[in-house]
Amino acid sequence: MSHLGRWLKRLAPQGLLGRSLLIIIMPLVLLQLVSAYVFYGSHWESVAKRLAKGLAGDIGTIIESLRAFPGEQERSLILSIAANKMELDTRFLPGAILPNQPRGAPSGLLERALTEALDERVQRPYRIDAESLEREVVIRVQLSDGMLEVFAPKKRLFSSTTYVFILWMLGTAMLLFGIATLFMRNQVRSVRKLAVAADRFGKGQDVADFKPEGAQEVRQAAQAFNLMRHRVQRQMQQRTEMLAGVSHDLRTPLTRMKLQLAIMGDMDGRAELDEDVAEMERMVEGYLAFARGEGSEQPEQVDLPALVDEVVTRFRRQGMVIDLHHEGEIVMPLRPDSLARALGNLIGNASRYGGHVWVRVGRRGEAAEVLIDDDGPGIPPDQREEVFKPFTRLETSRNLATGGVGLGLTIARDIVRTHGGDLLLEDSPLGGLRARVRLPL
Repeated sequence: MSHLGRWLKRLAPQGLLGRSLLIIIMPLVLLQLVSAYVFYGSHWESVAKRLAKGLAGDIGTIIESLRAFPGEQERSLILSIAANKMELDTRFLPGAILPNQPRGAPSGLLERALTEALDERVQRPYRIDAESLEREVVIRVQLSDGMLEVFAPKKRLFSSTTYVFILWMLGTAMLLFGIATLFMRNQVRSVRKLAVAADRFGKGQDVADFKPEGAQEVRQAAQAFNLMRHRVQRQMQQRTEMLAGVSHDLRTPLTRMKLQLAIMGDMDGRAELDEDVAEMERMVEGYLAFARGEGSEQPEQVDLPALVDEVVTRFRRQGMVIDLHHEGEIVMPLRPDSLARALGNLIGNASRYGGHVWVRVGRRGEAAEVLIDDDGPGIPPDQREEVFKPFTRLETSRNLATGGVGLGLTIARDIVRTHGGDLLLEDSPLGGLRARVRLPL
């Protein structure tokens, strides 16, 4: 049962429009099937039997009339009346005998109904030929002095309401399906717009032109999204304004401390105080960079390999050994300054803890990937998510004197996720650590 459920789930449409139409179409198809079953099972069969009995009754009347009036002149008159009043082209073949062959089983509903009617109302040997002629059924009946050959129009056994019913049934079904598709497409369009707006806002793009539309529930969701967007933007603005003040307040006393140390000249412990002040400045810059982010930068079309090349060139000028390889131009909407900062953090970490760094840029399906490999000590798999937490440092694998305040990877992942992608740490084939940056195209 589980295999059947998975199979049906794979066959089911994945989109909201397809599933909504399926919900509408399934009852409509079931209704059509039930209607067709009722029609063919009762109405059509009943009509076919009545028509067959009527034809068999006319043939029986002709036979009884021929037996009651056996004269040649009367026979011609009876056959003429059958042609004019019953639409039956009849011929009497004196001395003729039916072929001595077994009668085959009826091939369809009409032939079966005619067979039952002839058995009931004629009660003489007969043969039915419904295949030789396109518009007529040939019925041959054995009489005592010859054979009666009857050419009956097929329309006497077939009701045209069958085709009319099928056409109306299919026509109304297609009309309802078209109307349902039109209305459902309009409803799904508003859901798609909401999804696009949420995706753009999640990537830091402006969605000021988004307006709620569609059904009442979709409008409620859109209005809730707008309220959430305004709250998030207000919170980010308040945070930025607060941190601007904090930055000014913290920089001022640090500057005074540096001036005081410079005036004091050489003294015991001054080198340690200079290092402490410099470390405090780095910590303040790190805290502010983490909290401020790069939210004010607007996306623009950027060639990703060229951006990576600029970052790598900056590190090469510092004497670091970095191997770069890219697979051609990949132009996509990016925030170049913030992404360069994230890549700089990752390449800087790889250069600090590895002797050699390899950087690869390429297109993988619907995303662009940047792979940064080093041959350093790496990070244990059970601690790779831990290092993304703010202010986390792994003293067992990182030198405390060379690192920052534990915000580099946090800021890098935050920037990558702001672009709609993700940053993962994996085992490198070079023996160290691999940082995989995946950005949707």
